[in-house]
Amino acid sequence: MKIEKLTAKILEDNPNMDNYQLAIAVSKRTDELLNGATSKLNIDPKSIKAADLALMEIAQGLLRVKGFIDIEK
Repeated sequence: MKIEKLTAKILEDNPNMDNYQLAIAVSKRTDELLNGATSKLNIDPKSIKAADLALMEIAQGLLRVKGFIDIEK
């Protein structure tokens, strides 16, 4: 899935989150991945950029972004 579609899906699924908050969340997860954190997806981290991997993890709901995700789901 294209990055633009992933971003739109995340923002649609989480109306309390805006572009800037998503960028911060992706940035923090990217830093974690670059510093040795294990991906929650079954994708070779060498075959994809860390930022794209972080966005994919958030889009699939594998990560909870504290303070921005609607808890009532």
